[in-house]
Amino acid sequence: MRVLVQRVTQASVTVEGSITGQIGPGLLLLVGVEEADTPADIDWLVRKVSQLRIFNDEQGVMNRSVLDAGGQVLAVSQFTLFASCKKGNRPGYSRAARGEISQPMFDRFVATMAAALGKPVPTGVFGADMQVALVNDGPVTIGLDSKAPE
Repeated sequence: MRVLVQRVTQASVTVEGSITGQIGPGLLLLVGVEEADTPADIDWLVRKVSQLRIFNDEQGVMNRSVLDAGGQVLAVSQFTLFASCKKGNRPGYSRAARGEISQPMFDRFVATMAAALGKPVPTGVFGADMQVALVNDGPVTIGLDSKAPE
């Protein structure tokens, strides 16, 4: 499972002209699922994301987590995080899990994240054509892969 974490001052996702999720200061998470992912991958990523110290403290040092900062989280499913560009110029997505696997995993990720935060986690619409708007704060953007934990 891969998550692209972006610290934002605000973010929203729109589907067919309607906002399906939006947040103020916090994290925008783009979430990709592959066939080999398990609940252990979800647990590792939720723990890592919720405790990632990328918010400024009183001295302006990135020393606070989204939990410490009281921030919000917006999660958007994004299969393109598993794009392979090894052959030619057209990406392949064979590592991305099919919808019948990835949707329940994404839903479980969102529920686990909401439990960790103690507040709802808004989302886009799984499988829809979505427009994501954000104001990246910093900018701070971090990629996490549960199969290559660092």
